[in-house]
Amino acid sequence: MTMTNAIHRPSWVPVAGHRLRVIGVHFDAVRIEGGRGETVAGKLIEMTDGDAGPVVLEQAGFRWMYFLLGPGTVHRHAWLPGVQRFGLTARTMRTVTYVGIPALDGNTFPLRWYSEPTPETPFVEPESLLTAVRTAQADREEPDRE
Repeated sequence: MTMTNAIHRPSWVPVAGHRLRVIGVHFDAVRIEGGRGETVAGKLIEMTDGDAGPVVLEQAGFRWMYFLLGPGTVHRHAWLPGVQRFGLTARTMRTVTYVGIPALDGNTFPLRWYSEPTPETPFVEPESLLTAVRTAQADREEPDRE
C-alpha cells in the first residue's frame, strides 16, 4: 500500500537499509500498535487520497505503526488512549528516543514504508491523523449493524 516516489528522499531517509533517527530533530512520531495502527493508517490514506505522508510499519513483533509528524507538533494535540506520542519538550529533553527509518527501496526488513513522504506531504498532518484515530475508534465501538 505504499506510494513509490523515489525522486523525493528527505535527508533523514537513508539511501539503503534502515537507520535510527532521533525523534524531535527531523520529525515527531505517533506510535500505534498492530491492527489498530494499520486501521488508522488505512483511514488516513483514504482521507488524504493516497498522500498521507510518512508512515513506517514495523513488520515483526508488535507490528508498530509510526506516523511521522513535523518536529514540535505532536505535543500540541490531545491523543486518545493507546496512542503513544514522541517528541521533544522541556520535560523530555534529557531522554533520547529513536525510531527506525527504512530506505525508500531495497531490503529494509524489519521496517517498511506504509506511506512514503512526498514533496506535497513531507509529514503526516496531525489534524488528519487525529480524525483517522477518532474514526477508527468509533468504528471499533459501533456494534455490527448487518
